[in-house]
Amino acid sequence: MSRQAQGPIGWLVERMVQRSLCKAFHNVWWNPPPTPLPQPCVLIANHHGWHDGYVLYHAIRVLNLPTVVWMEELEAFPPFKYIGGLTFPRENQGARTATIRRTVRLLRSGQANLALFPEGAMHRPPGLLPFTRALEFLCKKVQGLSIVPVGLRYEVSMHERPECFLSFGQPTKDPEEARISVLKILEELESAEPDGYELLLAGTKDVNERWDMRRLGARKGT
Repeated sequence: MSRQAQGPIGWLVERMVQRSLCKAFHNVWWNPPPTPLPQPCVLIANHHGWHDGYVLYHAIRVLNLPTVVWMEELEAFPPFKYIGGLTFPRENQGARTATIRRTVRLLRSGQANLALFPEGAMHRPPGLLPFTRALEFLCKKVQGLSIVPVGLRYEVSMHERPECFLSFGQPTKDPEEARISVLKILEELESAEPDGYELLLAGTKDVNERWDMRRLGARKGT
């Protein structure tokens, strides 16, 4: 069990996330951080797809990086709190304020980092929406906080299911520099090929890969 998961429920939620990714993608590829990430840190990523949270979570799990994430609909599926989910409902300012304060305490104490989609909403690619003020606020409240830019892209062309690409940029202290870095990563991911990345998670093979009858004929001929 990773440090992210809390107890048996956390373990079950982790398995659910992993199974969902395996079913959704042909493979998940990544360009991991070349060196250990500075802590405390905020990992910021674009939000172009439904699976973004799952993909980023799985990367965090593999890095064994204790991290919390703000979730607008945590009340709809409370078990996510066992893998770091913190409530962040859109219509409840009091709950959001309480979560921000708790996050600041966790960051300052070194107990956890934060995974954040700073655009505040999922949208179709390309590009980025303006960042909310949350990232800038956290940088002011947590001395020495590092921002780790992350880019996510899904490629649908060569396989029955999309290929997912995830890439980490250089940590920075400046929110605007981090935003520019995410845009640059997304530009680089436009030409991403599996050969240039490491396998983060093996997904589901294409139907022709799973049911290639030539293999059956080859076995009969031996």
